[in-house]
Amino acid sequence: MKAQDLQHSGDLYLPSDPDIAKAQLAAQELQYDFNQTRSSEGKKRQELLQKMFAEIGEHTYIEPPLHANFGAKFTHFGDYIYANYNLTMVDDTAVYVGDQTMFGPNVILATGTHPVAPELRAKEMQYNLPIHIGTNCWIGAGSIVLPGVTIGDNTVVGAGSVVTKDLPSNVVAYGSPAKVIREINEHDREYYYRDRKIDPTFFA
Repeated sequence: MKAQDLQHSGDLYLPSDPDIAKAQLAAQELQYDFNQTRSSEGKKRQELLQKMFAEIGEHTYIEPPLHANFGAKFTHFGDYIYANYNLTMVDDTAVYVGDQTMFGPNVILATGTHPVAPELRAKEMQYNLPIHIGTNCWIGAGSIVLPGVTIGDNTVVGAGSVVTKDLPSNVVAYGSPAKVIREINEHDREYYYRDRKIDPTFFA
């Protein structure tokens, strides 16, 4: 099996493979162009994102700089996604993100990792596991999502969390490692912060 196939199979492989390195360089060139755009160059940014991502939906907005191993080449973003500054993706294999999900600044999504056995790490071996993030999630500032993790729809991940295991839909989770603290409930539909009430007409 070719290294480019192993890259997406979950098996160990050598990321220094020449074909992988060539594809990575081309992807990073596009990412560099995106990160050098001005705020006034919205159309140019969108055109570059269409070239960079495996799939990117309508009205998705990413604040430069974006840092990604493969320049989002294997990343699938839905519609109306917002990513704040310094989204970092170790995107050596697929990242899937549903519509209307938000990322705070300095979030890390890491699909790539290495074996614990030091002999294999000395050979620079690696393996990758895809990340799946659902629809209408909010991943708080400075959070880290590790390889192979799935996060369900509507889930909120608190700032600074390290998500090491799957999280279900409709929960608030935080911590290191992130744990489910509670389900999203009616209180959340009445108060948006402590004693600050939500105008009911906002739900209309």
